[in-house]
Amino acid sequence: MDKHNIIKNTIQFAKKELKNAEGGHDWFHIERVYKNAVLISKDENVDAFVVSLGALLHDISDPKFYNGDETVGPKIATEFLEQQQVDKEIINHVINIIKHISFKNSFDKTGKKFTSKELEVVQDADRLDAIGAIGIARCFNYGGFKNRPLYDPEIAPNLNMTKEEYKNSSAPTINHFYEKLLLLKDKMNTSSGQRIAADRHSFMETFLKQFDDEWNGSK
Repeated sequence: MDKHNIIKNTIQFAKKELKNAEGGHDWFHIERVYKNAVLISKDENVDAFVVSLGALLHDISDPKFYNGDETVGPKIATEFLEQQQVDKEIINHVINIIKHISFKNSFDKTGKKFTSKELEVVQDADRLDAIGAIGIARCFNYGGFKNRPLYDPEIAPNLNMTKEEYKNSSAPTINHFYEKLLLLKDKMNTSSGQRIAADRHSFMETFLKQFDDEWNGSK
């Protein structure tokens, strides 16, 4: 099994599959998550090959764009990895990363959870791309894609959502900061993720303060 060529082929596959994806979930999102995962891996005792494949394939078919169907991504990733003749054990690990990486799974309190250090690294890398300057840009890009209002003072953030409420939410974009993005700093798994997240979290707080001041005409 030539790991170098498999990673190279996976990069090309992800680029092709996500060529026309929404701007916050396109190849460049995958590339940033991949780079963050490689960076975080340097300080963790993990299988770098599994981390790389998990990062490159974690959003190969995001359920948000497939009517909430969470089976599409794992199916596409499995077929690709089998074509690359990746060991079955590694395929299973990567598929479990894809299935369990999403923030929405934190709402599900039932059933046994899959855990691994590799999942923790990829999850941190993915969550880092949801916060900070790029996280802000992605948040508003997706809000525009869904034609959501920027902000509505009459619609308060829902801080006690169920998984289904989260998946089906059509709330204003600003609410998403309070319902998810500002919560991610304290959900990081690794010390490197926590360190990077602290800086990006602070940037978001500054942005939201400025947004609030401008909205209310105080600046």
